[in-house]
Amino acid sequence: MKIILFKGGVETQEYFSLELAQTFQKIGYDIFFYDLLNDECSYTQLNEFCKNGNVVMFTFNFNGIAGEKYLYRQGGCNFWDDHDITCFNMVVDHPFYYHQYIEKTPKRYYQISIDRFHEAYMKRYFPEVGLGGFLPLGGTHLETGEALIPIKERPMDIIFTGNYTRPNTFDKFIAHLDKEYIDFYHSILEELIASPGLRLEELAESRLKEELGQISDAELKSCYKNMIFIDLSVRFHFRALAVKELADNGFKVNVYGAGWESLDCKHPENIINAGGVNSQKCLEVINQSKISLNVMPWFKDGAHDRIFNSMLNGALSLSDDSIYLREQFCDRKDIMFFDLAHTDKIPYITEEILRSEEWMVDMANNGRITAQNNHSWECRAKAIDEMIRKCL
Repeated sequence: MKIILFKGGVETQEYFSLELAQTFQKIGYDIFFYDLLNDECSYTQLNEFCKNGNVVMFTFNFNGIAGEKYLYRQGGCNFWDDHDITCFNMVVDHPFYYHQYIEKTPKRYYQISIDRFHEAYMKRYFPEVGLGGFLPLGGTHLETGEALIPIKERPMDIIFTGNYTRPNTFDKFIAHLDKEYIDFYHSILEELIASPGLRLEELAESRLKEELGQISDAELKSCYKNMIFIDLSVRFHFRALAVKELADNGFKVNVYGAGWESLDCKHPENIINAGGVNSQKCLEVINQSKISLNVMPWFKDGAHDRIFNSMLNGALSLSDDSIYLREQFCDRKDIMFFDLAHTDKIPYITEEILRSEEWMVDMANNGRITAQNNHSWECRAKAIDEMIRKCL
């Protein structure tokens, strides 16, 4: 069987694809990487690769199925339908970011969700769309040729790998609305901040029905495009809170990602800002760290690859939780959870971890073993292979 993957788009998604390709090749797939930055040449090579059929396509976040030049023609005709190719798309954000693409998917299309609530959203609002199932992102163990640095000998106590944007930046997404609507969406944001255990779409539906009475699913679906503002704002609100709590309580926090210079805190000297880095560099610095901090992107029944990357590279993962994470990991045995409603507890949790070295070592080792057995990209590639064979 032959499989088409993509490069040249979002750096992290290209990295994921390269990780998957290693296992796909071992399974026996013939692999072609379509380069989104060199589409004319890639398109010619793609046609040659697809001769004689037996081809599937796998992508992240609609790369290759979002109206790209050469792959799409006037009138909406596309390469995938022309060649009767089955497309598998792992969507790494909430589906309401991508309504415009979901409504124009190829004929033979399956969407993979990284949160079970995302899958439920698809079943409710896009019942006509094929679903491949639920599968979280995977983690990568950095191959250095050397043994992992013992956690007690690592030079950095705390690391966070990810970008930061001031939450008010996202007001631009609703700036075109009337003040009444802007205030309404801000009130939903404020309620999520006050009660972070709530799901955004659950709260939004409740509030919309309070305001408008009984409304149809089609009307609800049309409102969700304005929820992107809320999703991004609440994500970065709590990301900032977690880092600030540590920095303002005397902990040095090494941040690897763009935008952290704009974070307001009492003790910015405790934030060691390395700026934006790529996926490879993130793994390298996790390998140097004792604790890897994570704040979930409002996935209430899923996971973030930052957790698995941390575990696979020997760091202890400190994260807020989800239904799925509670199923997969044991709190205080192979991961340390904190509550978003009590971010002020994060410094005390961190101090407890760093003070109890043997316990920290055991937790990190347990997490690494669990992640190796269940949450690497090799595991995900095998699961995707099963999905492909089941759907074809």
